Amino acid sequence: MKIDYRLYLVTDRTITGEACFLDKVHQALAGGVTLLQVREKEAETKDFYEITCALKKLAAPFGVPVIVNDRLDIAMAADADGLHIGEGDLPVEVVRRCLGTNKILGYSAGSPEAAIYGEKMGADYIGAGAVFPTGSKKDAGTAIGLKTLEEVVGSVAIPVVGIGGISTANLSQVKATGVAGVSLISSVLGHPQPEAAAKELILQWGN
Repeated sequence: MKIDYRLYLVTDRTITGEACFLDKVHQALAGGVTLLQVREKEAETKDFYEITCALKKLAAPFGVPVIVNDRLDIAMAADADGLHIGEGDLPVEVVRRCLGTNKILGYSAGSPEAAIYGEKMGADYIGAGAVFPTGSKKDAGTAIGLKTLEEVVGSVAIPVVGIGGISTANLSQVKATGVAGVSLISSVLGHPQPEAAAKELILQWGN
């Protein structure tokens, strides 16, 4: 399966609001989002599953794969296109064995060493970041910067996606590191017009 990582949208209902969530994601998909990750840190299992199914149905007409964040059980139950995990989740090799080889598996890495581990254990792509400070308390002071991002890209043969604090203002700098794409939340879903925001980003990125 050939994956287009250029504009990788991660969902966040706290940004869109519950009532507008699906509409905002739909707008973003119409604007050119190429990959969609369902991220639900607070949702109950049933809600997470139902949201994933709803987003799969929404993304299908656009041919956009849907990836679940962290939850292997949800990814398998909803027959999502893949799963994205981090260092604190199940080991990459265990997840790969459970998912099989026909699903997309992403791994978060903040260093070349972590990226090399992810690739060796079966990840299809690396999510590297946070590239820039995101403004959240959790991520304050933990940004890896462009230099480390470039080192991560150079350390593996699989695609790398830049994550964290990326917008039209710094997109060209991030692209110059050799990443396959960028992962965004607020730059798209926090925009008054997500379709226009996605179009601008994909146009700036190019083919």
